[in-house]
This record gives sequence, C-alpha cells and structure tokens, in this order.
Amino acid sequence: MNTLKEGDKVSDFSVPDQDGNMVNLSDYSGKKLIVFFYPSANTPGCTAEACNLRDNYAELKAAGYELLGVSEDNQKKQANFRNKFDFPFPLLADEDHLVIDAFGVWGPKKFMGKEYDGLHRTTFVIDENGTVERVISKVKTKDHAAQLLSF
Repeated sequence: MNTLKEGDKVSDFSVPDQDGNMVNLSDYSGKKLIVFFYPSANTPGCTAEACNLRDNYAELKAAGYELLGVSEDNQKKQANFRNKFDFPFPLLADEDHLVIDAFGVWGPKKFMGKEYDGLHRTTFVIDENGTVERVISKVKTKDHAAQLLSF
C-alpha cells in the first residue's frame, strides 16, 4: 500500500457521486478539502463517522473546508446512504478504485483472524493547491470532526 503522505500532490480525478454527477479534484481548486475514505456505506463505523461529520458540518465549513466521502460502493448504495442520513456533502462511488488507488488506501487488512484486501478508513486534508496537508489513519469514528478541527 503506497498511501499519500503530507506534502504529496494529489492527482486530479473524475468520479461520479451518488447522483451520477462527475466530481473532479479540480472542482475544489483554491479550496481546502477533506477527503474521507470509508469501507462501506450503512455499516456501524462508517455511519458513525459520516454522521459525526454531518453534525459538525457547519463548523467544518466555517473553518473553510469542503468535504468528500469516498468508498467503492455503487451510486445507488451511496445515494441511499446519503438520503437516509441527510448528508450535506457528496459521496463518491469509486467502483473502479480511481481515487482509492490514487490515494493508496486499498491494501491488506485483518478481521477476526482473517486477512483480506480492503479499503482502509483514512482521511486526507488537502490544501488550496491540491497538496496533502494532513493524513489521519487512526480515525475516531464518533469524534472525527474534532480530530479535523484540532488541526
């Protein structure tokens, strides 16, 4: 797994959101961006993380941040997740792993003694020029906004 690090430049990408609208990194040029990767929509940890970001969205926006959620779920699953919990930010349906691979967040995981490849819950803070400012690999799902706002 070759995860992006602080100081790395993020490659532009173009991936559909939950509604089929194409989202590009270049859409956020000149803005601070939080890209959070989560393993699967509508699972307990991912729901807690996304709801915490939703509940603190006004503070994150006031701090100058835009948000993008990313998983390998399809558009329908992302749309259901967003609508069910009323998320104010787009969820990218990265079924082809374009963004996941660009950020290097797919790799070996362990769960209940079994090893498999999967999406690592990781968050990246990207500056106005498309450079990684901060990487959070130990995400506190129920208190993620506080991790971001303490930066």
